[in-house]
Amino acid sequence: MPNKQKIINDPIYGFITIPSELVFDIIEHPYFQRLRRIKQLGLTAYVYPGALHTRFHHALGAMHLMVTCIDTLRSKGTEISTEEAEGAIIAILLHDIGHGPFSHALESVIVKDVDHEEISLLFMNKLNEVFEGKLNLAIQIFQNKYHKNFLHQLVSSQLDMDRLDYLKRDSFFTGVSEGIINSDRIISMLRVANDTLAVEAKGIYSIEKFIIARRLMYWQVYLHKTVLCAENMLVKILKRAKYLVKNGVDLPSTPPFNFFLKNEISRQMFFDDSKIAEVFSRLDDYDIFTSIKMWQWSDDKVLNLLCNNLVDRKLLHIEISNKAFDGDKQGIINKRVQEKLNLTEEEASYFVISDSVSNNAYKPGQDKINLLYRDGTMIDIADAADQLNISVLSNTVEKFFMCYPKECAVKD
Repeated sequence: MPNKQKIINDPIYGFITIPSELVFDIIEHPYFQRLRRIKQLGLTAYVYPGALHTRFHHALGAMHLMVTCIDTLRSKGTEISTEEAEGAIIAILLHDIGHGPFSHALESVIVKDVDHEEISLLFMNKLNEVFEGKLNLAIQIFQNKYHKNFLHQLVSSQLDMDRLDYLKRDSFFTGVSEGIINSDRIISMLRVANDTLAVEAKGIYSIEKFIIARRLMYWQVYLHKTVLCAENMLVKILKRAKYLVKNGVDLPSTPPFNFFLKNEISRQMFFDDSKIAEVFSRLDDYDIFTSIKMWQWSDDKVLNLLCNNLVDRKLLHIEISNKAFDGDKQGIINKRVQEKLNLTEEEASYFVISDSVSNNAYKPGQDKINLLYRDGTMIDIADAADQLNISVLSNTVEKFFMCYPKECAVKD
């Protein structure tokens, strides 16, 4: 029998242990191993060169935090059975298993109207068949259908093991110190009261820091303007490739990627045809970028230019604004792109990208973060924070952006 009592050396937490043989077998499955080939932060390495960590790293880290958190809650009198602990651990381990290539960047491009959480659940159900029903409890916890609500909160809430790991991990690999949080301190302050996850009141400052760190990481990393530009160029490349294939152009690509280029997969098709999910389970970052490298020599000028520019990091210029861009300005830039690159109006649209992004670090009232006081009362962190106004940080901030070739800029 193989030795399944493995220890993994993680750069964030040091040595972490795989908690059970079932968890080991799940990690060894091809569905989970695929996460080694999907970057956690998409094209963020174009800005922060160290951001090359993967969904595999993150899933293992979140698993480790779940193990630590369960031990902490048990030490404070919360009853969590061996089966419940394993269910919560598997639920967090597999929470991102449905991510497609480059994580969020291509979520709506490869398969329309299907988000990664739904694909994660689909893969969890498939794994449950492989492991003969041993994931039943994990799936109930993941879907919030288990009677202990706090177990689901540990997997998916505004203070879950997912967020605790990705903030700390992404901060480490990008080198952005504003995202550093003390996950050990936060976990040590967690309690369960009335089947609800809460934070001991004395942990208020650690939670304030957590919310502020998340806010800063969104603007400085996840929604960094150069990352937005690179990822939108990637989306345009795939849209152009699909357009060309639809019109009879033969583009070289790996078999899994070729399937999604040639077929428009609807939501219903994805869930009705099990073969489609199997093809998706073989799709990763390598398929996409290998194909893009080959398309650098495409006869199609638009695809050729976009692919060469992305591979060589010759990105479009990007403007950020607090208000929507004037339509006339976009029209003028489009005309300049047509003239300078000798393109049609439709072709030029691939080089002029306009959209918006929003950020709110905390959503009061939506699965709120509760502070638990000694007298048993619980108060939303937004109402209790005394150092900083968390309610202000909960306001949604929207920013607009426009990408285009720098030489086609228009003076305001």
